[in-house]
Amino acid sequence: MLSGMAAAGLFAAMLLSPEAVSEGAQKGLLLWFRNVLPTLFPFMIATGLMISCGGMHLISGLCGRLFSFLFSTSGNGAFAVLTGFLCGYPMGAKTTADLVRSGRISRDEGAYLLSFCNNTSPAFAVNYIVLQTFGDKNLLVPTLLILFGVPVLLSVFYRPVYLKGRRKFPELGEKCTDASEKFDFSMLDSCLADSFDSIVKVGLYIIFFSVLIHLIGSTGDNRVLTGILLPVLEMTNGIRMIRLTFPDFALSYPLILALSASGGLCAAAQTECMLRGSGLPVRPYIAQKLAAAAAASLLGIMYVNHF
Repeated sequence: MLSGMAAAGLFAAMLLSPEAVSEGAQKGLLLWFRNVLPTLFPFMIATGLMISCGGMHLISGLCGRLFSFLFSTSGNGAFAVLTGFLCGYPMGAKTTADLVRSGRISRDEGAYLLSFCNNTSPAFAVNYIVLQTFGDKNLLVPTLLILFGVPVLLSVFYRPVYLKGRRKFPELGEKCTDASEKFDFSMLDSCLADSFDSIVKVGLYIIFFSVLIHLIGSTGDNRVLTGILLPVLEMTNGIRMIRLTFPDFALSYPLILALSASGGLCAAAQTECMLRGSGLPVRPYIAQKLAAAAAASLLGIMYVNHF
């Protein structure tokens, strides 16, 4: 009943505010087309090919021992760590789910990787947060240290829960048949179709949450609404809204770090979409992201007050 009432209320709001719906859909579409599609889609194809062709074993060979020492992951799990920290939302979740579905890592390891490997990308942190939002290169090092140091630190606390007394996660799917390692165009076609399906869903989520932001924003204009509540819906729009609402660096910097560490509701919805069919739960992930947001915000406050 509540879900039906919410859907009916949303439909009524759209009828009453067609301008806000149109503006939100256009901005969401442009955000996806200009920023997300060209940066994320090629990585989706490349990671899919690496998993299908066995190319990720090269990554495992190069980084497996280091990541196994730092995070107790298996060799295949090292691939998810690398993509999750470098490629941005929701690539960490997609790679982890793909590895679980293909039997290359265990479900326990997948849940553990999901707890700290689905993050914003370094390129987004540098270009959008540091340079475009704040315009201060001095924030480069502290921003990267906080946004990527927090999940690494939290992984220490999550690890015993998923290891269940083991020293490291087991190696699975190490023996690949020759057919699985040989490239052919049917493999490329499969990776293209899977990547296209994923990137379109990501775009639709961005458009939907952008419409919500404009619909709710059209009802009023106050600091709590535009500076805290609405930014939680979608990260990219939210960062800009926080900065405009709170020009004071001491307020906006910790809030933006918290939002970037959590990803917002749109990133959570994208993550759940990527996890379907893998058996990985999304609720623990959301709780872990809230913990990351709190830790990033606290470190941001400490940086503002002491440095």
